[in-house]
Amino acid sequence: MAREYTISSAGITIAGATTLIFLNPGTTCSIEILRMWVSQSANNTSAQQRIQVETQVTVFPTLTTFTPAKLKCGINASAEGAGAKTVILDDAFNVLNGWLWVATPRETIIIPASSASGIGLYFPVAPATLTNWAFGLTFAELG
Repeated sequence: MAREYTISSAGITIAGATTLIFLNPGTTCSIEILRMWVSQSANNTSAQQRIQVETQVTVFPTLTTFTPAKLKCGINASAEGAGAKTVILDDAFNVLNGWLWVATPRETIIIPASSASGIGLYFPVAPATLTNWAFGLTFAELG
C-alpha cells in the first residue's frame, strides 16, 4: 500500500506571482498527486485568482523546507528558479470559495522517481489580497 502525505500551510503572506508548493520526487519512489487546494481568509471581497499546476525542471524555486523529509518539498517560494515550467492545469477561482482539485483515479498526476521535473502549485499573477492564504497538496509514494 502506498504511503500518503499532506503538505499544507495557513496564514501565509504571498509576495506576488509565486509557487505555493513544490514537490520533487526522490530517487526510489514515484509520486502520485491526489488532491490540491487553495483558499484565503483575509477579507470578504470577491476576486478571481488564476492558479496553475505545472512541472518545472531544474533550476527549481527557492523554498521554505517542509516535512515530510523523505521527499524534497517546500512551500511559498522566495525565488522562482530558472527552470522551464510546463503548465499541466490552468484554472481560476473566486477567492471567497477557494480552489479544490481532487483527482479521480484516471486523473491523478504521477511524477516518476528520479525525474528531472518536480511539480508545483503556482500563482502566475499576484493575488489582490496578499495575506492569510492557506494551501495544500496530498500525495502518495509509489513503489
